[in-house]
Amino acid sequence: MTHQMERPPAGPQARNPTPSQREGPPRASNWLAYTYPLAFLALAVACWFLVTGGGLVAPYVLPSPMDTWKAFADNTGYLWTHTLVTSVETVIGFVIASVVGVLVAVAMVYSPTMEKTFYPLILFAQVIPKIAIAPLFVVWLGFGPSPKILVAVLMAFFPVVISALSGLRSVDPELLELTSTMGASKVKTFCKVRFPAALPELLSGLKVAATLAVTGAVVGEFVGANAGLGYVILQANGTMDTAMLFAALFIMSLLGIVLFALIQIAEYFLIPWHASRRSRTRT
Repeated sequence: MTHQMERPPAGPQARNPTPSQREGPPRASNWLAYTYPLAFLALAVACWFLVTGGGLVAPYVLPSPMDTWKAFADNTGYLWTHTLVTSVETVIGFVIASVVGVLVAVAMVYSPTMEKTFYPLILFAQVIPKIAIAPLFVVWLGFGPSPKILVAVLMAFFPVVISALSGLRSVDPELLELTSTMGASKVKTFCKVRFPAALPELLSGLKVAATLAVTGAVVGEFVGANAGLGYVILQANGTMDTAMLFAALFIMSLLGIVLFALIQIAEYFLIPWHASRRSRTRT
């Protein structure tokens, strides 16, 4: 009996390999994505230990990790109270900037007159250093939370409106024409087509805005405040307590990371259909 050699299949099946064939070898597990940053963090802390433990710098210039941890542990209640103040100011400022930014972007997309009027003003307001105008807010609004919230709004507003504007304009014009010919109203087209298509870019802008809102709240506290992480940093700087200063800086960074992570989680649920989410799922 003659055995015929198997030939590779001809036709579309040969030209179009299956997804498993296209992907090639399996990629590393998700936990490997955290290996590099954790390794770099461990290296940085080790270098920190060596520099401070070897006496290469004075303790008032760079405190040791143990001194920083001791300052945090001994003042947990004090730091927690001021962290809550900054967190409230940051969240309120971020929410206001997000809502107003999206509304302004929608208005500029649907009205060229609005865009010609407000876009130059938004750009002009962005290039002004916020630390330069923060004292005016203190004079106008007092030493309460209002000026800090306003500075946070100004810091977070620009990335929100720019990302929302870019996302709303990125919709395929043919898709908009199709919905128009099918009799869809502008409101329904916005809810079903424009806004979902703008979500990826909008969420990217919100991530940037979340970190800037923390910076804005602290900048407002630098100018005039009796509570908040900015107040803690100023007090620690005045007394040369660099360990407390470092502890406050770490908490401020952690606050920004938490807000960033919350938006990342929201992105997972809001745009599971996006290419970036599908690629991460395969990974």
